[in-house]
Amino acid sequence: MWFYHVVAFMTVAIWGSTFISTKVLIQSGISPAQVYTLRFLIAYVLMLFFFHKHIFARTWKDELLMAGLGLTGGTVFFLAQNVALGYSTAMNVSLIVCSCPLFTMLLHRIWFRGEPLGKWQIIGTAFSFVGMAAVVLNGQLVLNLSPLGDSLALLACISWAVYSLLLKKANEKYPTTFITRKVFFYGLLTVLPYYAFEPGFPSVETLMQPKILYNLLFLGAVASMLCFWLWTWVMLRLGALQATNYVYVNPVTTIIFAAWILHEEITVYFVVGTALILTGLYLSSRKGQVPAGKTA
Repeated sequence: MWFYHVVAFMTVAIWGSTFISTKVLIQSGISPAQVYTLRFLIAYVLMLFFFHKHIFARTWKDELLMAGLGLTGGTVFFLAQNVALGYSTAMNVSLIVCSCPLFTMLLHRIWFRGEPLGKWQIIGTAFSFVGMAAVVLNGQLVLNLSPLGDSLALLACISWAVYSLLLKKANEKYPTTFITRKVFFYGLLTVLPYYAFEPGFPSVETLMQPKILYNLLFLGAVASMLCFWLWTWVMLRLGALQATNYVYVNPVTTIIFAAWILHEEITVYFVVGTALILTGLYLSSRKGQVPAGKTA
């Protein structure tokens, strides 16, 4: 079972590094929505090339489920999070978005009433949340509230929690490769209305610049195609609650990459917070058996 935890940690670690590539692309004149669209387009084309045996789900209800996954785990999550950064501070957005394991646990209790929460899951989630808050706040106990920005960040947080629970349902019926491909397809489809309000797209010449192309390929092939597939697989093996708790690792890996590449300082709050997060992940993993399910 430890292998699944390692995969979950590595997946979130890669996601934690994406802020560098995204920042490079935005500084090059590509908007956050365009970055999201391009990374999902690359991921979908690659997934369709390798896994194209089944195009549609078995029923229209299952197809709607796939659309819900693309909407919640793709368009709503990424756009709400990125737009929130324009109205609120990065600290506020990080703290709210990284709280999604708490919302996942709450929604899980409401949605799956027949599946009680384990004691260690609750304690572990609490430890990890406190640790994540210590890392994000970094000793600054005063938050600058922004109703619109913080509301959008909360929307992104709830959207990812809903995505996690929908993914649990989809994993019971379909292989991970099929689910992942559908997430990218509907993520692209549901973002199209956005361009009615914010039209325009980078030229081919712009996208072919080495710096832009390399970062897009990383975001599309690695951070999207590979990591979304791994995340779907990990959710199948660990369950929605245990897997989602690894989101708390996201700000930790982000700060590590910032210290390594951007030479930002690592503080004592980071060290203490990381220790609390790891303790919480260990406690929440004391759940029991690995859930059975389909394989890719």
